[in-house]
Amino acid sequence: MRAGQLRCATWNVHRGKGSDGRVDPARTLNAIDRELAPRGLDVLALQEADEECRPHARIFHVDQIAESTGLSYIHEPALRWGPQSDGFLGTILFLSPALTRTHTDVIDLPGHCHRGAVSVETLFEGRSVRIMSTHLSLFQPLRIVQMRIIGQYLRRRPQMQTLLLGDLNEWRPWGGLMFDRRLVGTRLRGPVRPTFPSAQPLLPLDRILTEAPGEVQQIRAVTSAEMTAASDHLPLEAVVTVP
Repeated sequence: MRAGQLRCATWNVHRGKGSDGRVDPARTLNAIDRELAPRGLDVLALQEADEECRPHARIFHVDQIAESTGLSYIHEPALRWGPQSDGFLGTILFLSPALTRTHTDVIDLPGHCHRGAVSVETLFEGRSVRIMSTHLSLFQPLRIVQMRIIGQYLRRRPQMQTLLLGDLNEWRPWGGLMFDRRLVGTRLRGPVRPTFPSAQPLLPLDRILTEAPGEVQQIRAVTSAEMTAASDHLPLEAVVTVP
């Protein structure tokens, strides 16, 4: 990896429910250990990693994921939905120790299903970079509203390169209004790869995006028998340059 680059991955782990319909959190952890940990990640974002309904209870051993990947689990109590959760509405972030955290937030997003985003501002090799992860609505008009709220949040925070990754539930490669600069205040972009359904991926629901053109590279869906079995989504991996 060259200086100024972050290797990132995002994965909707479907609460440990595999493509065969069987719930097996240990299988998910094994897939992370075998397929993602060896990639030398700097950022790992998981969605649907807590239970869906209140109290959004924990499912996985986050300390095992941190040990396997060499990343830091960043969710102190203020970044969790509640005391029984590991993340915020199922979103959990793990970051490299090389990323020094300077500010953290959680953002409530409206919808029939409660949604949210996690935002972490960091210093990386002297550069400021914001890492955000979220899981957006299945309903397009709600996704537009949710992205507008994220854009309003970004306007209130210091200007720096922003990296957005997660299950954005946008099936169209071009993304439509939800990624429009006039709505978000910045143009988030990146190549797309189909990640859903994992057994025969057709839709690019999962994204890794940033403002700078061409700065999301080497993007790929991580395909293997372990990944296909462990969730209905495939993980998405990319290298993001922080100029």
